[in-house]
Amino acid sequence: MKKRFLTTNQGVPVSDNQSSLTVGDRGPVLLQDVHLIEKLAHFDRERIPERVVHAKGAGAHGYFQVYKSMEKYTCANFLQDPKKKTPVFVRFSTVVGARGSADSARDPRGFAVKFYTEEGNYDLVGNNLPVFFIRDAIKFPDMVHAFKPAPDTGYPTSSSANSRFWDFISLHPESTHMITWLFSDRGTVKSYRKMEGFGVNTYKWVNSKGKEVYVKYHWKPKEGIETIDRHESTRLAGEDPDIATRDLRETIASGKTVEYELRVQIMETADELKLDFDPLDATKTWPEDKYPLMPVGKMVLDRNPENFFAETEQAAFSPGSIVPGVDFSTDKLLQGRVFSYADTQRHRLGANYLQLPVNRPKAQVDNNQRDGAMQYAPYGGGTVNYEPNTLAGGMPQEASAIAVSTPNIEGRIIRKKIGLTNNFEQAGKRYCSLNKTDQDHLVGNIADSLGHADKPIQQRMVENLTKADNELGKRVAKELKL
Repeated sequence: MKKRFLTTNQGVPVSDNQSSLTVGDRGPVLLQDVHLIEKLAHFDRERIPERVVHAKGAGAHGYFQVYKSMEKYTCANFLQDPKKKTPVFVRFSTVVGARGSADSARDPRGFAVKFYTEEGNYDLVGNNLPVFFIRDAIKFPDMVHAFKPAPDTGYPTSSSANSRFWDFISLHPESTHMITWLFSDRGTVKSYRKMEGFGVNTYKWVNSKGKEVYVKYHWKPKEGIETIDRHESTRLAGEDPDIATRDLRETIASGKTVEYELRVQIMETADELKLDFDPLDATKTWPEDKYPLMPVGKMVLDRNPENFFAETEQAAFSPGSIVPGVDFSTDKLLQGRVFSYADTQRHRLGANYLQLPVNRPKAQVDNNQRDGAMQYAPYGGGTVNYEPNTLAGGMPQEASAIAVSTPNIEGRIIRKKIGLTNNFEQAGKRYCSLNKTDQDHLVGNIADSLGHADKPIQQRMVENLTKADNELGKRVAKELKL
């Protein structure tokens, strides 16, 4: 077979398609990484008008209320007053399936929360599993391409029962940890009311003095966790494919509320290099014995959308939507998401998507951005649409300084994989932490899906599972008769 080499859309050879361009080994990703930007920007425009991922979703309105002031850790206004109820809109979703896919299919579930705070919108965009398949956003287009139907056939296969999925997973050992979550019964649910949520990425909280800490978000459902096995998942996909969507709406319509508790793990930034893994790696969890879950507040969902399309379908979330007191870490996956999510919405809904009622901030919006498709916001600036100016009395003018972290970053501009990592250790610990029934289900679920892949791919995946845990690898191999 003739060799073919990766190039950009301009035909320029690509020598490294695995790592984003960063400042030093662990610094932030650079906007000058034209290969990364080209991949993400093209990827964001590949579906019209359906979301590329998280296409099928269910939404609800409600409020968030903090238990006590978090001023020790963050100056974010909505996390200070226990009497304040901050309005929220939440969208739950499947990830890989199209809009008509079944709610119960094996898939991660999106758990996205929009806080309409007094300081602007804050979007906490996560999943129902605590880790992810990849650790660098430059791999995101490749990952989703591998999980979606093949370009030559377009067969609407499930996200996992094909060689393409397992080919990608087996070639990315860091995905092994995610597999132990996704192919456990956590990967098949029938109720959004009874699943956890996780921020997955690592963020920073910054207090009024500029002190910063790392933070991981966890949503705990008041009603507890409920999962189903793959046999129940298959049955429901045929008999009641919209079960989770309907369950959420009918529960709220009956007058009941749906409630979650927000908890966080806090890590001092000085401790990040004291661990035997990189805490900014999205394929890893933080040990709860070292970083215990701290209760922060509760979220109550009590109102259904009046129009599914106007609210749930047009709801737009972005990890880049943060407020003072919250900041980004240099998590490579998060850094790419900050660009990609908002860019997706500008493509899907238009440049003025934030003027749609479900996305519009409750806080006052006042800037010089004008025109674009579907522009309708009333502006009283008269002849002025620039800053600084004197014709409008200098308005709008820059706000007073806010507390921000100001880390000193320097280093060589390089592409390099995340160091301080073990692709298999946490995956093995995850398997060992399961009871016998859950271990049996995990083995059976993996074997059932992996059995559809080509034999060389099966062998490669079993080798990865064996590195995670010898028993896990042997059991899957036995099921596959390797």
